Amino acid sequence: MLQRLSISNYALIDDLEISFDAGLNILTGETGAGKSIILGALSLILGQRAESRYFFNQQKKCVIEGQFKVQGFHLQSFFEENDLDYEGETVLRREISADGRSRAFINDTPVNLTTLKDLGEKLIDIHSQHATLEINDPEFQLLVVDSVTGHDDVLHSYRTKFKLYKKNISHLQQMITAGDKAKADLDYFQFQFDELEKASLSADEQEQLEQELYSLTNAEEIKRNLLGAHYLMNEGETSALIQLREAGHQLSALEKFNPAITELHQRLNSSIIELKDIADEISIIEQHTQTDEARAEEVNLRLSTIYNLQKKHRVNTNAELLQIQQDLSDKIQQAIFGDEAIEKLQKQLETDKAELEQIAAELSANRNQIIPAIEENVLKTLAEMGMSNSSIKIFNEVRKLESPEVGKIEKTGSSLPDFQTSGLSDSGIDHIKFLFSANKGHALAEMSKVASGGELSRLMLSIKSLVAQNTALPTIIFDEIDTGVSGEVANKVGQVMEKMSEHLQVITITHLPQIASKGQSHYFVYKDDEGAATSTRIKQLNEQERVLEIAKMLSGDKPGESALQNARELLGSLQ
Repeated sequence: MLQRLSISNYALIDDLEISFDAGLNILTGETGAGKSIILGALSLILGQRAESRYFFNQQKKCVIEGQFKVQGFHLQSFFEENDLDYEGETVLRREISADGRSRAFINDTPVNLTTLKDLGEKLIDIHSQHATLEINDPEFQLLVVDSVTGHDDVLHSYRTKFKLYKKNISHLQQMITAGDKAKADLDYFQFQFDELEKASLSADEQEQLEQELYSLTNAEEIKRNLLGAHYLMNEGETSALIQLREAGHQLSALEKFNPAITELHQRLNSSIIELKDIADEISIIEQHTQTDEARAEEVNLRLSTIYNLQKKHRVNTNAELLQIQQDLSDKIQQAIFGDEAIEKLQKQLETDKAELEQIAAELSANRNQIIPAIEENVLKTLAEMGMSNSSIKIFNEVRKLESPEVGKIEKTGSSLPDFQTSGLSDSGIDHIKFLFSANKGHALAEMSKVASGGELSRLMLSIKSLVAQNTALPTIIFDEIDTGVSGEVANKVGQVMEKMSEHLQVITITHLPQIASKGQSHYFVYKDDEGAATSTRIKQLNEQERVLEIAKMLSGDKPGESALQNARELLGSLQ
């Protein structure tokens, strides 16, 4: 439930904070005082869009914060799925800057507007006097039936399977399209694959061949320089190794004079050994370096083959050519064996469809079973609100389940079975339709066509009252839903709201004293003109203030004793 609402810099509100109670909360005040503005601010933390032109001060940001008690409403999974910290008392906050930028938070964790809206829909249902239009929406009517039926687990299982079923239908279509194309292009794919396979490519072959060709092309220069290097190191009277050996003899004669020279002599000997190895390896490489025009021609031809293939397929490396070869192999396999995969998926879809039809039939049976109880309950509540001659009938137009023929796989192509016309939807096979008459002897029709505004408000209240008893929605808000009713009917409407508040928190904006008197808590919204700018204020009324406010609602700004007495009677306090 909504425990606290804080509003800063929104419309006529400079700074305002309200703490709500469980049960029935009443908001009253003059027209234009700002009651609906408070709901507008609340809607911002429920994910609605905002415009900075509605700010109280265009130089400051708008901040709306709501604290909700969510413990016991099975919302832990929502927090886990969205990687949010779950707390029994959860805070939703929205910050909107003067330039229109918006930030949203759940328990101080930044979230996007969609996540905020998704959580808000699980916490509060705001119903305004204009929202009666949704009563003719088939989705809303089905939602009413499902909420009372209480088969959430079955419905969730069905929708999960149906989503996968639709996804597999799309995948099947893609497979058939790809398979048909693969068959049409099979000869072309086979030719390209054979060409690449015949080339017997390896990933690092190109680099090795290019290095070998470079060496073959420059063999004479390489051999000449290697011979020169070997001569300087190991041949001739002044070669490096001969001179280093002589230096070693000189050091050896000095070791008896200075022990440090022994270490230097050893290091020099190690260097001589290393240089001798280098000279030997130079000689080996020189001996193996030969001018081989035949091999150079062979390497050139191989590289030419590789370069031509790369140019043809518009790539730069053998690794990319090998990937193309693998892709061609996959396409060939798809063309040859794709029909088997298509047939397998078709059979799976037929199995899934049969399972969906079975679950849909279970959902339909549950709905049909509960419909009479819904009709009875709504009519009973309507009778309590002065509409005893009303009639309501809920029809379930079950869609026909067709059994499409599975398309046969042909050599030249495949046809997709018409799974999508099998009568299944994301809610099953049912199409719920409410028909209503507010007066005895009148034919049933769509509700908006046969009911006045006041009658529609009471009808919607009856339906919402029933839904409230069967769902875990923490809070419902009514914005002047009592429009068009008065007198004893208004009293009955208040009683229905009072009864609803036994199951959930109810917040209602009203101009009717009969309804205002039913609340456990009463808040008065008013305009404050004392400052530099008019602002909206709110205060919770004590018992005496409630008597005076309800008396004013009965008779005007200066109520007499009879109005005050009547207000006390409505509040049940005769003292």
